[in-house]
This record gives sequence, C-alpha cells and structure tokens, in this order.
Amino acid sequence: MSSLYLDFIRIRFLTMLAYRVNYYSGILVYTLNIGVYYFTWQAIYGGKEQLAGFTAAQMTTYVAVSWMARAFYFNNLDREIATEIRDGTIAIQFIRPYNYLLVKMMQGFGEGIFRFTMFMIPGMIIAVLLFPVQLPTSPVSWIGFLVMLFFSFLINSQINILIGLMAFFIENNDGLMRMKRVVVDLFSGLLIPISFFPGWLTGIMNFLPFQAITYLPGSVFTGRVQGTGILEVLGIQVIWFLILLVPIYFTWRAARVRLFVQGG
Repeated sequence: MSSLYLDFIRIRFLTMLAYRVNYYSGILVYTLNIGVYYFTWQAIYGGKEQLAGFTAAQMTTYVAVSWMARAFYFNNLDREIATEIRDGTIAIQFIRPYNYLLVKMMQGFGEGIFRFTMFMIPGMIIAVLLFPVQLPTSPVSWIGFLVMLFFSFLINSQINILIGLMAFFIENNDGLMRMKRVVVDLFSGLLIPISFFPGWLTGIMNFLPFQAITYLPGSVFTGRVQGTGILEVLGIQVIWFLILLVPIYFTWRAARVRLFVQGG
C-alpha cells in the first residue's frame, strides 16, 4: 500500500516535469518579486541598522528565502479538490482502495519536490548572485530550516485541503479560496514579517497556524532563531500539524455523510 502512495508522488513529479518550461518563467517572476521587495525595504530602512528586530541584511535574506520557500510549499490542492467535488468525480474516489486525502497530500508533495528541485534551488542561486543574501553558516540552521520547510508544506497543504472540502457545503468556494491565498500570504509573514505588525495583532497571529508556514522557517534561516530556539519553533509547527488533523478529520467525515445522503 505504501508503494501505491509513492507512485502518486512520482506520477505528479513526472507530470510537472512535462510542463517544466512554465516554471522557468516562474523563476523570473519570483526573482522580480524579490527585487521589488529588496529595493522597497532598502528605501524603508533608509540607512537604519535595524527595524523590528531585523537588520537590513537579515531582511534581504528573509525576503529571498521566504519567496523561494513559497515556491516549494505552494500548491492548488484546494482548487483540485473543489473541482473534483463539483464535477462529481469525488464519488469515484470513495470506492478506490486508498485514502483520498492522503493521495492528495502525496500529489502535492510530488509537486513540491518538483518545485524544490526545478524552481526553488535555481531561483535561490539566482537570488544569491543578484542580491546580498547571507546564507546560514551553521549546519544546524540548514537542517532545522529544511525540516521546517517540510512542515511548511504540510501545514499549507492541510489548510488547502480544508478549504477545498468546503465545496461540499458551499455551492461555489472560489471566493473563499482567493481569500485564503491573501490571508496566508499576509499572515504567514511572506509580504511583511510578523514582527512588523502591531503588538495586539501579533498576539492574535501567535494563536494562528500561518506564522508556521513562512515566518518561523525564515527566522531560522536568517539566524534570528538559533540553538534550542530552533527546536522550539519546530515544535510549534508540529503542534499545528497535529491540531489541523482534527478539523480535517471531522470535515471529511461530514462531507462523506453529506455525499452519501444526497445519493453520491
């Protein structure tokens, strides 16, 4: 059975590989995004050594690694699930000998591996060549960041699965999916590091899963979190991963009941 799920990772990777030309332009777009944010933050700093706990060099590194990390953890599982619910193909998944949600996660991971190798790594190399990005010198920081990057994918995918399953209960969840994308990009710290938000809002965001997607891994990569602090922020990711399993389980269970009651 485990080999079956591994096949889904391989098939999605090969599918993405067939359309790899599209991602070459994506590298350019992400590099331009980094450039825009780099010069914007340079203007904001205006010669100041530090803002909200970030030095100018750390901010440059944070912007670069955050956008390139997004290239790995980003996927459209919410849209895929919603489409399969609307066109009725979701019903076929219930009679197949596998867990549908786990299959979706494996497909997303296959896409993530492709994005990591063909998008994130080349894009990060270009960013290092073009901008004053400071790479971690500690192996612990590298290992911690890569492990946290994996959990960023898991948590982001869990949120996408939840939003996608809402199509069972909402006739059209396109607006919800667009809102989710804006909320994740903003509250994860991709657009603005969380430490720049007002104190009351930062306090609220500490009780939401979004910081675990971008801000915490970025803080490890830039060296703002080191040593045992890496285990602490990794622990936050693990906790959110486990917490999000609960609403996914109950939403999926309610969705199955709804499908069967309506005649599936």
